[in-house]
Amino acid sequence: MPQGDRGGPEWEKVLVTTMRRRHLQWRTEQTYRGWGHRFATWLAGKTIEQAGPDDIRGFLDHLAVEAAVSASSQRQALNALVFLYREALERDPGDFSGYRPARMTRRMPTVLSREECRALFEQMSGTSRLMAQLMYGAGLRLMELLRLRVQDVNFEQSYVLVRSGKGGKDRVSMLPESLRSALLDHRERLRLLFDQDRQAGLPGVWLPPAVEHKIPTAGVLWVWQWFFPSRQLAKDPRSGVLRRHHMHDASFQHAIRSAARAANLSQRVTPHALRHSFATHLLANGADIRTVQELLGHADVSTTMIYTHVLNRPGVRSPLDR
Repeated sequence: MPQGDRGGPEWEKVLVTTMRRRHLQWRTEQTYRGWGHRFATWLAGKTIEQAGPDDIRGFLDHLAVEAAVSASSQRQALNALVFLYREALERDPGDFSGYRPARMTRRMPTVLSREECRALFEQMSGTSRLMAQLMYGAGLRLMELLRLRVQDVNFEQSYVLVRSGKGGKDRVSMLPESLRSALLDHRERLRLLFDQDRQAGLPGVWLPPAVEHKIPTAGVLWVWQWFFPSRQLAKDPRSGVLRRHHMHDASFQHAIRSAARAANLSQRVTPHALRHSFATHLLANGADIRTVQELLGHADVSTTMIYTHVLNRPGVRSPLDR
C-alpha cells in the first residue's frame, strides 16, 4: 500500500492526522504545516509542546516587526497556531492577546486593458491560452480554474460551476460563448487521454472525501476527470498513489509571465490579474455591482467595490487637461 507524507516531528504527525480527518484542503495542510515549522525554528531551543502564550505572542510580534509580513499573512499564522494547539494537540494556547498587528495595506488590483488582454493571449498557444481566456472570461481564481472537472463546464446551459471556491462555497459563472468551440475540441482530446488512462489501468483521479465515501469508483468516471489535466503522472502527496492530477499552478503561472514579457506589457502580470480585469471590464460595461459580486464569489460587496476605484469615470478629467 503506497504511503504518503505523514509528517516528521510528533506535533506535525498529530497535526496532519487531525487535518486529514477533517478533510481540509491540501493547500491548507501545506500552509498550516509551514507555519508550524516556521514557529518551531523561531522557538530555537524550545519545542512546540513546551511553548506557551508568551511564545506565540512573541512570534506574531516577530512576523509584524522583523519579518514585515502582511496583515493577512500574520492572521494566517495565527489561525495555523490556534488550530495546531486547540484542535491537533488539544491544548489551550492561553491568552496571547496584545501582540503587535502587522500593518494593513490596501493595494490596488492590477488590471489589464482589453487590448493588453488580447496582446497577452496572442503570445500564448494551446491549452495555456485556452485556460487564460477562460480565467478572464469567467472571472475564476487560479485554483478554481485548475480544479474544474469535466462536468463543471456545462455547454448546454452555458455556465461554469465552481466547486468549493473560497470559503468552501459553490457558485456559477458564465461560459464565454466565444470559447465554446475551442472548449468542446479540448474536451474531445481529453476523452482520448481518459481512454488511455483507463486502458493502462491507472487509479482514478483524486476525489473530495465526501464523494469518495459515497461513490468510491467516481475517480474513474468521465465526468469527474480534470478539465485541465497534467501531462505527467504524479504521486499523491497524501496517499502516495501514482495518478493523474490537474495541471500544476506553477506551470500556468510561468506561461502567463512568459506571455506578458513577450507582449511587452508594462505591468507585472500574474494569473489573478485576469480575474481583476474580468471584474473591472464588466463594471465598465455597466454591469450591476451585485451581479459582479456573485460572479466573483465575494462574501461582501465592499470587496467588489475596489474595482470601481480603477475605472475611468466618464466626465471626470484631470484639471491639467482643461
